[in-house]
Amino acid sequence: MIVIMGAGGATGGATLRSLAALGAPTRALSRDPARLAAALDGHTLARTTTAPADAADPASLRAAFRGAHQLLLTMANGPQQVRYELNAIEAAVDCGVEHIVKVSAPAAEPDSPVAVSRGHHLIEERLRRSGVTATVLRPYAFMQKLLLLAPGIAAGVVHGALGQARCNYVDVRDVGDAAAEVLTRPELAGGCYPLTGGRAYSHSELTALLGELLGRPVRYLDLSPTELHAHLVGRAGMPGWLATHVVEIQRLAVVREETPDDTFRRLTGRAPRSLEAFLGENLHRFR
Repeated sequence: MIVIMGAGGATGGATLRSLAALGAPTRALSRDPARLAAALDGHTLARTTTAPADAADPASLRAAFRGAHQLLLTMANGPQQVRYELNAIEAAVDCGVEHIVKVSAPAAEPDSPVAVSRGHHLIEERLRRSGVTATVLRPYAFMQKLLLLAPGIAAGVVHGALGQARCNYVDVRDVGDAAAEVLTRPELAGGCYPLTGGRAYSHSELTALLGELLGRPVRYLDLSPTELHAHLVGRAGMPGWLATHVVEIQRLAVVREETPDDTFRRLTGRAPRSLEAFLGENLHRFR
C-alpha cells in the first residue's frame, strides 16, 4: 500500500492521478477526507481510499500509516513544514514503512540562501538517518505557479527580480508522473532526482512567449529584491514569509545558473511537458 501525505496539494493530487493510471492502490490522507474524495475524479477515486490524518497529531499519523509499505511525503511549503514532515517520518518508521519518497527542493543544503530549502535539508537528513529506503525528488519551479501571475499578465506586465537569469520550470503533472515511477519501480528507490522541464526561461523570454500567444504585448518589469517583496505583499497580497521565499528563489536563480536536466526523460522515457503547451492550455486565464 502506498500512502500519500499531502494528497490535497498539487503534487499529491498529480501523483494520485498518475498512480491510478498505473493501477496502483493508494491511501490518500487529509484532515478532511470526505472533501478530498469529492475532489477526485472517478478513475482516481476508484483506486484510492481516503483516511483522516493531521500532521500535527502523531497518533493520527500512526493510525493512517498502519499497513503501508511506502509513503510519499509532499507537504506544502510553510512555517510548520519541518515539524510536520519530521512527525510523518517518525510515525512512518514506527509503523514499519519501508520506503519514503520525499518531495524536496533544489539547493536543499545547510547553507542554502533559500530558507525553505534549508528546511528541506533538515528533513532529508532525518530521512537518511531513519533506516528506511529514502528517495528524494527535487523539482524546480512549478509551471502552475505562473497562474498566480495572471492578474499582472492580464494587465500586460510581469514583475520579478531575476534580471536576465533563466528559471527552470516543470509541470506538476510531470512531478506526479516521476513520483509514480519511483513508487512503482523498486530499482529506482534510493535515488535523488532533480526534475525540470525541457528548457529554462528568463522572464523576458517568458513575457515574449506570452505576448506571442496572447497576440498583445506583455512586458517584464525588473525590480530590486526589496521592491519585489513590497509588491508581492502590498499588491499581490502574499503572506510575508511566502513573499520572502519567492524573492529568495529568484535570487538563487541569479547566483546559480539554472539549466535543464534530463532526469525526467530517464525516469519516464518521454520528454517533459513544455512551457508553451502549459501556457496554451491556460491562455484563457491570462486574458
